[in-house]
Amino acid sequence: MKSMTGYGKSVCELPQKKITVEIRSLNSRTFDLNIRMPSVYREKESEVRSEISKNADRGKIDVSIYSEGNTEASVGTMNHSLLLTYHKELSKAAAAIGDERKDFLPLLMRMPDIFKQDKQEFNAEEWKATFESVKIALVAFNTFREDEGNTLATELSQRIAIIQTKLLAIATLDPQRAIAVRERLNKHLAEATNAENIDKNRFEQELIYYLEKLDITEEKVRLQTHLDYFSATMLETGAGRKLGFIAQEIGREINTIGSKANDAGIQMIVVQMKDELEKIKEQLLNVL
Repeated sequence: MKSMTGYGKSVCELPQKKITVEIRSLNSRTFDLNIRMPSVYREKESEVRSEISKNADRGKIDVSIYSEGNTEASVGTMNHSLLLTYHKELSKAAAAIGDERKDFLPLLMRMPDIFKQDKQEFNAEEWKATFESVKIALVAFNTFREDEGNTLATELSQRIAIIQTKLLAIATLDPQRAIAVRERLNKHLAEATNAENIDKNRFEQELIYYLEKLDITEEKVRLQTHLDYFSATMLETGAGRKLGFIAQEIGREINTIGSKANDAGIQMIVVQMKDELEKIKEQLLNVL
C-alpha cells in the first residue's frame, strides 16, 4: 500500500551551479502533474514527464527543478554605461537637495539591470546530471509514499478489526432479540385481548413472519465477507479505488443491520461501526 502524499529531494553539485530537485504530491482522483524547471532545460520537460509518469501513480504531483549559481561567474556582466548614467542622475539629485554625499555605490548595486546575466545555453552533460538527480528524488519520493502507506495500512487494519469485534458483539445479542420480540408481542396481545381467545397457531405464524422481516443473518454474513475482502485487497498494489468500493458495500450492510435490528443495543453498536467506517473512508482518500 502506498500513500498519495509524498516528498522527495535531491541536490546535484556541478562545477558552476547547484541543481535542486523536489517532488511533492497530494491526494487526487487523477494523475495531475505540474513541472517547474529552468527555461534552459524546457526542451527536456517531456523526458521528465515521462519518467515521473512511469514511476509515480495517481495524485497531484509537483516537480520543481531549481538552478543556483555557485561561482563568481554566475553573477553576470556589469552594465558600466548604465551604472555611470545612474551615478550622474543621483549626483544631480543630491546636489539639488544639498546632499553632499558622494558614495552612491551600495545604492547603485541595487538599481535595476546593473548586472546582465549571460544567456545560458543547453549543456548535455549538465542535463545528464540533472536528470539523474530527478531519478534520485523520485526514488526518495516513492520511499516516502511507501512509508506513509505502511502507516495507513496499520490504521486501516486496526479499524477493520474494531468493526469485526462489533460484529461479533451483534452476533451475541441477536439471539436474545428474538426472545424479547416474542415476549413483547405476547404481552401486548394479553393486554389487548383475553389470553384464552388467542389462536396459538396463528400467533406463531405471525411471529415467524415478523421475525423474518427483522432477521439480519444474511447481512451479518455479507458484512463479514466484505471485511475479509477488504483485508485481502489491502495487500494488492494500487487498490485505493477498489478499497473505496468495498467500504461502500460495508456501509450498506451496516445500515441495513441498523434499520432491521429494532433493538437498542444493536443499534448502539451500529452507530459505533459507522463511526469507524467514516474514519476508514477518510483515510482511503489518501490511498493509491
